[in-house]
Amino acid sequence: MIDKIYNDAKHRMDQAINHTRMELGKIRTGRANPEIFDSITVSYYGTNMPLNQVSTISVPEARLITIQPYEKNLIPVIEKAIMESKLGFMPNNNGSMILVPVPPLSEERRKELIRYVHQIVEDGRIAIRNVRRDVNQHLKTAQKEDHISEDEIRRAESEIQELTDEHIKTLNEIQVEKEKEIMEV
Repeated sequence: MIDKIYNDAKHRMDQAINHTRMELGKIRTGRANPEIFDSITVSYYGTNMPLNQVSTISVPEARLITIQPYEKNLIPVIEKAIMESKLGFMPNNNGSMILVPVPPLSEERRKELIRYVHQIVEDGRIAIRNVRRDVNQHLKTAQKEDHISEDEIRRAESEIQELTDEHIKTLNEIQVEKEKEIMEV
């Protein structure tokens, strides 16, 4: 019973970290990253499709992203979607593909991004703490219903706290890593 609760907590905390990583991956740094366009959709024969399903996105240089649509008639649609996405990119096309230069970040923009990173990581920490709270509540309920000893409950709570501390430490490391990436020139 307690092992099942522990494994569930670990899984939910791992999900919180993965979600935080995905959110941080969307933040534009001074480097080209094709994941930036994961949230962009384009109209393809009347259906909204993710950009990466109607084109090949690659990074030939550190400050350039190329988008090769599977059909040439999508070029203006993709360009318009990128401009309307408010990501701050100015796409160009050479007739067969779209070139998206990645401009360097201003100091002010870097500070804004770092504040945003702090917010995303804090949301991750809150999610992990919420899992801990839920699990501890579940343990208290299990103690009453399943007649589990207080010693076992204390041991389980201590293991959950260690798990929480590990996951929060991981989030802190991810935050430091992302801040370094943003501050690189």
